[in-house]
Amino acid sequence: MAYYTGTIQAVPTANRQAFVDHAAAAWPLFHAHGATRMIETWGTDVPHGTVTDFYRAVEATEDESVVFSWIEWPDRATADAAWPAIDADPAMKALPQMPFDGSRMIFGGFAPVLERGTHSGAPHYQGFLLAVPEGKKSAYVDMAEWGWSIFKPHGALGVVEAWGEDVPHGKRTDFYRATRAEEGEVPVFSWIAWPDRATCLAAGAAMEAEMSEAEMPEMPFDGMRMMWGGFEPVFDSGA
Repeated sequence: MAYYTGTIQAVPTANRQAFVDHAAAAWPLFHAHGATRMIETWGTDVPHGTVTDFYRAVEATEDESVVFSWIEWPDRATADAAWPAIDADPAMKALPQMPFDGSRMIFGGFAPVLERGTHSGAPHYQGFLLAVPEGKKSAYVDMAEWGWSIFKPHGALGVVEAWGEDVPHGKRTDFYRATRAEEGEVPVFSWIAWPDRATCLAAGAAMEAEMSEAEMPEMPFDGMRMMWGGFEPVFDSGA
């Protein structure tokens, strides 16, 4: 089963091309150690939230943009073995300096609990981050499946819902702080692939109207702490 390393970081908006160049330089290293794909997406429609949002998750400043990214591995064992090997690889030290503050980047390992459609190689993505009580994992998967049945008819290409399995606590930022996770809650990293931003926005408006009249399943998590945003790919190793 596929496994994902999810990352969110704040990058100075002026450093966009430098960030793309850095990703392109880093990809051969990750690929050499077993990664199958890497996608970096740049925030284009990221709202500020009342309780949580992507900006607060990485302490982004006004001159920074949020980047939502993932590395795909064939399985967790490959990912777990890769990281120490990458750190020891001389090619790691040869990479150009990161064009962002790495101390504020949040990252973790996630296993998919739902994968539907074509969820990579899209022109537009919606990224989501939330915390779900560990005991409600099955209920969350059921709700995600219901959600896909709504998104797909409105043009969504695919979806991934990934459950945190190896998510570290950081000194400054991490997925737990980002979602204000409570004891017993697990970070969930997910995205929906769309053919373009216009389809995504139109679908959101249509679904909002439909859901106001439909009976929705009870959310097995605190929706007030969920964050989301629109992102466009700036690097895709599979493109």
